[in-house]
Amino acid sequence: MYSEKVMDHFQNPRNVGEIEDASGVGTVGNAKCGDIMRMYLDIDENGVIREARFKTFGCGAAVATSSMATELVKGKTVQEALQVTNRAVMEALDGLPPVKVHCSLLAEEAIHAALWDYAEKNHIVIEGLEKPKADIHEGEEEEEY
Repeated sequence: MYSEKVMDHFQNPRNVGEIEDASGVGTVGNAKCGDIMRMYLDIDENGVIREARFKTFGCGAAVATSSMATELVKGKTVQEALQVTNRAVMEALDGLPPVKVHCSLLAEEAIHAALWDYAEKNHIVIEGLEKPKADIHEGEEEEEY
């Protein structure tokens, strides 16, 4: 059901925890499944993500996608991190079962929420970044995966 990479990131998650005085912190959830993901980013003066950490309350796929998302954004510029999509997270994990695709959406939105917080704290605009939703299903119709 789950790939070896998903199981590895679930059983041995990378970058778990908080960053004190983080440059940006984003929290998103999914009311339908109860998953909650919080992403912490430490961004240097050149806009490069030095550190990324997460805390996730949810299923194994939510933990695995959080872990992979932090790995994918570390070392990237803010603009590069904005391009990390749920599809990129899923591909990096060698896929997710259809019923767990929403976990990768949470990971993408958590990155965006942390970048939004960073932008607000620094009074900057990040080209292409839209205000994130607290719940990934906010304002959507029922959607089948």
